[in-house]
Amino acid sequence: MILAAGRGERMRPLTDHCPKPLLAAGGKPLIVWHIERLAAAGIRALVINHAHLGARLEEALGDGARYGVHIQWSPEGSALETAGGIARALPLLGDEPFLVLNGDVFWDGALAPLIAAARQLKADGPRAHLLLVPNPEHHPEGDFGLMPDGSVQDAGGERRTFAGIGAYHPALFAGVDPSQPARLAPLLRAAMADQAVTGARLDGLWVDVGTPARLEALDKLLQCRTTSQSE
Repeated sequence: MILAAGRGERMRPLTDHCPKPLLAAGGKPLIVWHIERLAAAGIRALVINHAHLGARLEEALGDGARYGVHIQWSPEGSALETAGGIARALPLLGDEPFLVLNGDVFWDGALAPLIAAARQLKADGPRAHLLLVPNPEHHPEGDFGLMPDGSVQDAGGERRTFAGIGAYHPALFAGVDPSQPARLAPLLRAAMADQAVTGARLDGLWVDVGTPARLEALDKLLQCRTTSQSE
């Protein structure tokens, strides 16, 4: 599942007329980078939620055939936040563990370890696996602690920031009302208390594209990469 329902307030005025995941960097929309990498890793069944300017997302991406994937859409009248949006989409996601990527981050690391971790999730065991990054300047306090045994806790361990990329078992969202906004962090912290969250350090380039300045910097970096690869 790719999360694409956010309003992108910090990106205004760019997001006044364009959904944030359709903003371009390196010559293509942020969300297309995700779709192409998922397809290359063999993941062809995608669910994308939307709220703000959602019709534009559907118009731009369609059913995903041009990218070699099949997209199912999960529209929200108003954004349900992360847990609410996932809960609403559960009928489309099925009964097995699934990956979730924030539509407003860029990442070029390997998907295979995350797919392997997803296969280890179960209703009566680990219910979430999170990818964590070193704390960026705009979030120096981090989110969670990565422990030496690979578990993730609310406190202790190596303090890191959640990358907005993870894998979940549907059981994590049991009891979440799919019609009401709900945040993901409280669910994760409750699961951490049950020793039911694992994690790993994220590899590769990761950018939280949260402001126009970060988008511009990412665009320049990807354009430079393209130029150097073509020389």
